[in-house]
Amino acid sequence: MDEELPNSNPRVRITGLEVLSSNWYTLRKATFEYLGRDGQWTVQHREAYDRGNGAVILLLDPDRRTIILTRQFRMPAYLNGHPDGMLVEAPAGLLDEDDAATAVRRELQEETGYTVEHLVQLFDVFMSPGSVTERVVFFAGVYGSGDRTSSGGGEASEGEDIEIIEVDLDDAHEMVRRGEIRDAKTIMLIQWALLEGVATLTSFPS
Repeated sequence: MDEELPNSNPRVRITGLEVLSSNWYTLRKATFEYLGRDGQWTVQHREAYDRGNGAVILLLDPDRRTIILTRQFRMPAYLNGHPDGMLVEAPAGLLDEDDAATAVRRELQEETGYTVEHLVQLFDVFMSPGSVTERVVFFAGVYGSGDRTSSGGGEASEGEDIEIIEVDLDDAHEMVRRGEIRDAKTIMLIQWALLEGVATLTSFPS
């Protein structure tokens, strides 16, 4: 094993790390010894998919109580029973080599055409810790009509075809209730906006 492995948990000893696939991102199989609460060591195996870390942003107009979302085709959701694979989501993307704030501004511009200067960081969370290494940093920001500086729509060279939609916050909540919004990170941001976001961002500079 050439890469540096975590060793901060004395109950875990990683003894093997095998790359199973690196076609798009990296799928690895970890073999490790785990010390249970009963004092016994057991050998276990887990697969972990590494696609890098990401960032997501909710743009909110506190005065009009509207938010900016996107709609795009997601093959994994389509394969797993979504009727048409067209998911409504908050703008998001992978960090690549950027810090989270830089990356989320880049993705926001590419996907929606909006440019915002001031952001507030909300959470840094693991979205699917049982099988995916990805951490996602959540942001919020205020937008106005003058903040849209390009048409957005995603990167055509990457196969993106993104629709930009403006939704009333309460209507977005109803869309969650009806199952029209099923993306976890977007639901988390809508819930945050309803609980404290409007008040938090009312005096926030756009």
